[in-house]
Amino acid sequence: MTNDERRMDCRCRRDRVIRHSSFVIRHWITSDSSFSFFAVKHASVLAPSILAGDHARLADSAQLVKGLGIPWLHLDIMDGHFVPNLTFGPQTVAALRAAVPDGLFFDTHLMLNEPHRYIEPFIKAGADLVSIHIEPAYDHAGTLRRIRELGCLNGIVLNPGTPAEAIEPLLGEVDLVLAMTVQPGFGGQAFRRDVLPKLAQIDRWRTERGLTFRLEVDGGIDLATGPECRAAGADTFVAGTAFFKAADRAGFAASVAGWQSPALA
Repeated sequence: MTNDERRMDCRCRRDRVIRHSSFVIRHWITSDSSFSFFAVKHASVLAPSILAGDHARLADSAQLVKGLGIPWLHLDIMDGHFVPNLTFGPQTVAALRAAVPDGLFFDTHLMLNEPHRYIEPFIKAGADLVSIHIEPAYDHAGTLRRIRELGCLNGIVLNPGTPAEAIEPLLGEVDLVLAMTVQPGFGGQAFRRDVLPKLAQIDRWRTERGLTFRLEVDGGIDLATGPECRAAGADTFVAGTAFFKAADRAGFAASVAGWQSPALA
């Protein structure tokens, strides 16, 4: 692709984004309005993690999620350095996007030491949202801006041991905050309840400042721990093992959708 073609591609992606004056900062325009959940402030959203799917049939796992009417798919990208595990890269994301070209929101979580080097390949591969960690040393604010310049939603992530204050200066610049409720790297870990006060603090800042980002949790989320996170202010729930191993996945999704915001309780 030439430089002119790259610029045109970025302009086309930005043309798909509209701004709202209320809750949502941006909303992907699709023929079936599949991503309208982003415009509903108190909506509880399930984000199945494909890390827990069948790695020999990842496209089938993605299509299963879409077939259940779940609009969001969480993609964990690990580099073997920031976390002690490796997953997949932009080529796999592009293959998944080709298998599910619409109706499924790709929430792409970069667990990388140098995420700024890889945001463009993942966006070109089909990511709808790219989230980056606060812990490595790089230009966090500049990288978040660059994600938006490329026509994509952005997010900031913090590990269980990272204080909420580390991301506070960036809260006005993000579409999503992801609070890890396990140490990232491997699925199937036990939920850490010591993260709940941090969730509540981030939610308070969001309310007090009239901010509009979604508050996502990832790690050990199931039908018991999810409502605890909801009560602390979370609205987006990454579930891997609990979802893909569930005997009734549709029932699991329905339960998550029924978790009520504390603002509405």
